[in-house]
Amino acid sequence: MTLLRSGTDSHPVDPRFRTASAGVREVLNEDAFQRMIAVERKRTERSRIPFLLMLLDVGSYEVSEKNGKTLGSVVPALLSSTRETDAIGWYKDGVVVGVVFTGLAADDKTSAKNSILSIILARVSTTLRDKLTLEQFNRISISFHFYPDDWDYDRPGRPSNPALYPDLTSRDNNRRPLLGIKRSMDVGVSTAVLVLCAPIFLIIAIAVKASSKGPVFFKQQRVGQYGRSFTFLKFRSMHVGNDSSAHKEYVTRLIAGTAERLSVAGNNQGVYKLTNDRRVTGVGKFLRRTSLDELPQLLNVLEGSMSLVGPRPAIPYEVAAYDTWHRRRLLEVKPGITGSWQVNGRSRVRFDEMVRLDLQYARSWSPWMDLMILMRTPWAVFRGDGAH
Repeated sequence: MTLLRSGTDSHPVDPRFRTASAGVREVLNEDAFQRMIAVERKRTERSRIPFLLMLLDVGSYEVSEKNGKTLGSVVPALLSSTRETDAIGWYKDGVVVGVVFTGLAADDKTSAKNSILSIILARVSTTLRDKLTLEQFNRISISFHFYPDDWDYDRPGRPSNPALYPDLTSRDNNRRPLLGIKRSMDVGVSTAVLVLCAPIFLIIAIAVKASSKGPVFFKQQRVGQYGRSFTFLKFRSMHVGNDSSAHKEYVTRLIAGTAERLSVAGNNQGVYKLTNDRRVTGVGKFLRRTSLDELPQLLNVLEGSMSLVGPRPAIPYEVAAYDTWHRRRLLEVKPGITGSWQVNGRSRVRFDEMVRLDLQYARSWSPWMDLMILMRTPWAVFRGDGAH
């Protein structure tokens, strides 16, 4: 089995790796290395060839002259024990050194990954033992992180590996004042709407309870930012005990780009959504058409698992069907009640276009943009395009 590929040819590489002269290669600073990780993620999204991030950490100890000497010996050792195609840099300046191993075999089997880890760990450990004292070697903590990282869809509460997204963490730190404003808007607006709409809540609850057997609220596990699971709330619009296999089958084809538009009254073009769904109750059809079934999500906003504006939160079986680049919509920002997709096409656009709208929002969002989307949402609801 070919576990590693050369950056210059497609022939198998000896497990000992092709090394390079320490005087030729560059050790990237923290900003450059984090950008390198982001670039490699995008390259993997296109090529489907994974990469491995190795981190050597002395951060569990206080910064000292000994740590400086240890890291001063680690970097040359890494330069001499890795390939020309591997990138070395500071994951965290003065504390954590990282190596990005590129050109790994596109095999996501656990046995293949374990083989790669064993080869790399043995090579690096041997070199470090030769270059460092025993005390210095024992100071180092080594961790490995594959990309694409494995998301456990049977346990959706398990988040993605944050070590693979240092650029997003840095960006959020830079946006901290804006994120504070966004959170203040979320709490203020959702509280005001919940108070003002309390009578509407009561009327809807009575209608849902009277129209069919079952609870007033529909609760479902959804995937939030960084793959974290949370309990998603809506007014129940379906009969209880229904089979979700038809929806699962359709969204799988939708994500793969093979789903057809389904016809609906008043829309000649059709929508990318199940229509005439027998699982939906009579009251549920009205709630969905007017988006009133979404109101309980204001409680999710108050809780902090959602925002007023952001990508729609995904169902675990939807995420299981995602291509690697689709995952970014779950990483960039919190999921929201409304967003660019809702006010710019809703179920009339293909899934890939919806993801691009979400990513465009994540890259350029601001409190002003959120306010504009919130102001456009009532008109989108009034039109009812794509709401079924």
